[in-house]
Amino acid sequence: MFRPQVMSKVELVVPEHDVVPVTQVLAASGVFQPTPSVHLGSGRLSRSAEDWRRRATTFADLERRILAVMEALEVDEGPPPAEPPQLIEPETAQMDIDRLEWEAGAPVRELEEGRRKLAQLQRYLSQLEPIADLEVDLDTLRNLRYTFVLPGTMPAANLERLQTSLELIPSVLVTLRREDHLATVVLFGAQRDADILNRAARSAYLNPLELPEEYRGTPAEAIAALESDIKRARQYVAECQTTVDYLHEVRVHSLRHLLWRVRASRTLAETIARYGRLRYTYLVAGWVPTSRVNMLRREVKRISDDVLIEVDTPARQEDGHVPVALENPPIVRAFQSLVTTYGRPRYGELDPTPMIALTFPIIFGIMFGDVGHGLVLILLGLLLLSRKVRVLRGLSGMGTVVTICGIAAMLFGSLYGSVFGFEEVLEPLWMRPLENIMDILISTIGIGIGLLSLGMVFNIINAVLARRWGRLFFDHNGLVGLIFYWSLIGLAASAFAGDLPISPTPLAALAVVSGLLVTFSKVLERLVEGRRPLIEGGLSAYLIETPIELFETLIRLLSNTISYVRMGAFAVAHGSLSMVIFLLGEAVSPTHGLAYWIMVVLGNLFIIGFEGLIVSIQTLRLEYYEFFGKFFTGGGVPYRPLTLVPREK
Repeated sequence: MFRPQVMSKVELVVPEHDVVPVTQVLAASGVFQPTPSVHLGSGRLSRSAEDWRRRATTFADLERRILAVMEALEVDEGPPPAEPPQLIEPETAQMDIDRLEWEAGAPVRELEEGRRKLAQLQRYLSQLEPIADLEVDLDTLRNLRYTFVLPGTMPAANLERLQTSLELIPSVLVTLRREDHLATVVLFGAQRDADILNRAARSAYLNPLELPEEYRGTPAEAIAALESDIKRARQYVAECQTTVDYLHEVRVHSLRHLLWRVRASRTLAETIARYGRLRYTYLVAGWVPTSRVNMLRREVKRISDDVLIEVDTPARQEDGHVPVALENPPIVRAFQSLVTTYGRPRYGELDPTPMIALTFPIIFGIMFGDVGHGLVLILLGLLLLSRKVRVLRGLSGMGTVVTICGIAAMLFGSLYGSVFGFEEVLEPLWMRPLENIMDILISTIGIGIGLLSLGMVFNIINAVLARRWGRLFFDHNGLVGLIFYWSLIGLAASAFAGDLPISPTPLAALAVVSGLLVTFSKVLERLVEGRRPLIEGGLSAYLIETPIELFETLIRLLSNTISYVRMGAFAVAHGSLSMVIFLLGEAVSPTHGLAYWIMVVLGNLFIIGFEGLIVSIQTLRLEYYEFFGKFFTGGGVPYRPLTLVPREK
């Protein structure tokens, strides 16, 4: 197990004229996490906290404007620069952005206008195409005084319903075209009945056609004119797009560079605005890994000898506020997200990442043991790590976990003698789960007992690190809890197994004594740690609760232990599913022809995908609720050191 990095509290008193370069150094170091400082003093400064807040607001507005120009020119942000960009004054950034907005404004507006015009023309064309065969002048249709005319499209199934609804109204429904389920129609009637005809048309889902005012002649003539205008509009849009593409090419670097400069300046202004201050100095406080304090001190002193630096260790009452910097080797770090998804360790608490990096693949492999399936998982993990498939890049962080789980599945597949469900290819190095169901279930219970005991040991270590002696001895997962658990296991083993090195009598006595200590654990824990009152809520309520808590402890230990049976159960289920796949294949093709092998391949893919997901969820459940529940508190503060430019993950 690795502990999170030891942190030191660093406080700096920075002269006003050095606050910007010192903040830049703190950000460049990548190790300083600032904390809000208490506002001290009320002296006037040339650039007060309010001034810095106003500057930060100005930079935020400038950033929004840059992003708007970048969006218009289709320029993405690009990766963060390798080196922190130079800071920029708001006035300089304002001038640069004004120039870029002026340069890009007209071409982008012209392109958008051209696209809107083209879309409008194409909409007109789609409206006129259904009535292209109608030999009527469009002006005649628009200017009829006594006749109601409504061209449109409607569901073909509603034609009869519309005609029936208009039986008593003088009208004519002409069907011009009927394609699949859509019909193009023209509804004629008298103008005095226009309201009735419109309501009937809407109820039949008749979608009216829009007759553009700009075009004259018959629909066919208007369509010809529209096609000519569309051709010219497309050419215009292409010319505007060429201009915008040219601006994209020549301004992409300057836009990105300006964006990161403005962002860095905004971050710096927001950071300084949160500093405390005296009359002519700023008070800067933060957390730094102890191993990096001397390096940070040298970097700050290189900028200014006038900065006062004080280093202190966090007090115990500050543990809940100290940021936690997890420090694990690269392979172990791949499992870190599985831990932080559940919770981040508190400062001074053991980091369970190394243990989950060991136990997660083992538990997964026990439940998903197959050489072939493990090989597929290894290939999938390597594919995720390669980041060559765009849609899978978001899962690249899990590539190492998938690969290691694939290796574990191959290892247990060798122990089980299974390759893509075939059990005749390899001789098992241990046993076949389907042929030894009780043995695999008992073995997984033994593994569960070991993991639960290890969790209690970690809880004891955490209690020592926190100097919680009451928790160390009397917690349900502390020393007496561990003794109680193992005495119960001994009694169960003597009842079922018979001959043991220790007779049941001392085990029973040990169980009774440790059980009584667990029963009164809260009082004993508060007594040892000097906390008062010893009993909360009254003596009578406490005497009622204690036997219930003992019973609850017994049930929890039993359920936690039995939960690990699911490892063996899934190992058996994995073999059973493979057997079912082969039975289905033989049902499809008794002679083991092509259909048989297609069924086998599809079945194995189903097992890898569906059962692999289920096994992963069950593995996480065992880690989170059984193992972590014995020692892991969580609720730690993430370590996010100050930086003017975000680092690529």
